[in-house]
Amino acid sequence: MKKIFVFISLILLFTAVIHAEELVLNLLFSNDVHGGIDEVPATFINPDFPPPLGGGAAAAEYIKRVRAKAKENGEAVLLLDAGDFFQGHPIGTMTDGVAIIKYMNWIGYDAMAIGNHEFDNGYDTLLETLSLAEFPIVCANIIVEETGEFIPGCLPYILKDIDGITLGIIGISTLDTPLMSFPENIKGLKFLDAAEVTEKYIKIVKDEGADIVLVLGHMGIPYDVESAYQYDIVEGHINDPDRRWPDNAMHIACKVPGIDIFVAGHIHKGYNKPWEEPENHTLITQNYGYGSNIGHLVITIDTETKSISGWEVPAYIDGSLITLFGEEFIGDPWFKQKIDSMQAVAEKGMDEIVGFAGMHLSRGSGAQSIIGNVVMDAMLEETDADFAFLNLGGVRDDIEEGPVSYRDIFDVLPFESEVITMKIPGSKLKEIIEVRVAGGRHGLRVAGGEVEYSKKYPDFQRVTDLKIGGEPWDPDKIYTVATTDFLMQGNSGLTLLTEIPEKQITYKYIILRDALANYFRRREVVNGKIDNRWIHEPDATHSEVIKKHNQKKDQLSSN
Repeated sequence: MKKIFVFISLILLFTAVIHAEELVLNLLFSNDVHGGIDEVPATFINPDFPPPLGGGAAAAEYIKRVRAKAKENGEAVLLLDAGDFFQGHPIGTMTDGVAIIKYMNWIGYDAMAIGNHEFDNGYDTLLETLSLAEFPIVCANIIVEETGEFIPGCLPYILKDIDGITLGIIGISTLDTPLMSFPENIKGLKFLDAAEVTEKYIKIVKDEGADIVLVLGHMGIPYDVESAYQYDIVEGHINDPDRRWPDNAMHIACKVPGIDIFVAGHIHKGYNKPWEEPENHTLITQNYGYGSNIGHLVITIDTETKSISGWEVPAYIDGSLITLFGEEFIGDPWFKQKIDSMQAVAEKGMDEIVGFAGMHLSRGSGAQSIIGNVVMDAMLEETDADFAFLNLGGVRDDIEEGPVSYRDIFDVLPFESEVITMKIPGSKLKEIIEVRVAGGRHGLRVAGGEVEYSKKYPDFQRVTDLKIGGEPWDPDKIYTVATTDFLMQGNSGLTLLTEIPEKQITYKYIILRDALANYFRRREVVNGKIDNRWIHEPDATHSEVIKKHNQKKDQLSSN
């Protein structure tokens, strides 16, 4: 009996020693929440009978469970967010993100990165909102140009001690932001090369004692990461001089050695297990967007070597992403009451019925869609313009057949884009359209005219026919053209719009969302259709008026 007791004691001692040499870290992560802390139906799973998602209260319940179990097992928990935290759902947009920051304070986030949509409601507004955060905001590659300092309230990195292991958490943000934001909203800010900045701060955090380096970045993994890796890295296209888009998380992990974990965002594509960069062995995680999921990865750290020795997903789920179904994760009552209260204030008037849809107004992925055409017809009608255009990404959701509420309108057009008109010659209008069909671009949403183009022609000669109001386009005629202030500031590649003199621009003092609501209010029922307003005709030939205009331009450029 004594020998058995000694043997069991040795086993227990050996097990304790093994356990003592490992730190188990439960990494919980979110990204691209976009204000999605409210309860919504999961239409992406079943559009007809969507199961309910529990929102922030369900996330809080899951986080509480993980923390309780970790405490019981002597494990650690780290809760991070990779940015784009508020813009999207009304509870985020209408409160300038304050409601979301309050929620993140209550649940106890450890750090957050800065996303491109953080600037949507203005820089000063962002600073006010971030000042309420009771957790670190990390961003190393955005500085105030005049002073060289970081955004007020932001740190380039933090060091976090977890049971004797020091984590260096470096924040970076996408260089897409200058391409996607109002220039006024980022005025005075400088966006630094993310790879260079990351390399710099890896050295700094290592010098300051970091054992593990974690990058928290609003930069995403491509939708098809294996194909992207083959094309960009293996075949070397990452070095192409005409590469249009900035680095993503995959690029950073390939370029910069020394990153152990990269918690990514910006691209709303979740990965059920982390993608491991083949050369540097960086683990990159990424969640879906809008608060539908929370990520959970279990990291094992060898406390002797102070390095990652393994990872796994929790044994009770399939993959590292947990869909927050309301029936599976009954929302924490305290959080539910707080969120419901903030939501009621933020969404006042959202359930007003503004009209009726006689059919499913679908969005689709091309330049033409039924809801996209309805939006453009609304812009045209609101402004009494000759022609209207909008970027493809400006329309964000479908509208179902039946009663249409202001909330439905908000889901289609969540941005605060104001409608403007400008008086420009037909030649300038054609140039605008040509910009959006050049290279690999796919065009514009339009109303008031008919655009035909072919990709077989060189850039800026791809428009083959153009009619305005049913009449042939006239390069010398002055047209009244409607669009948004977002595009007028040079976004979506339309930098030529910044050259239009202020005296030619009229501000309509209405946001596009309200123009669409008015369009519904003026009708008993709204239907939509696909028509001839935008046609890609591969074998098209230039109309006579277009041909003459192009020849004239060629002659002028050769003189």
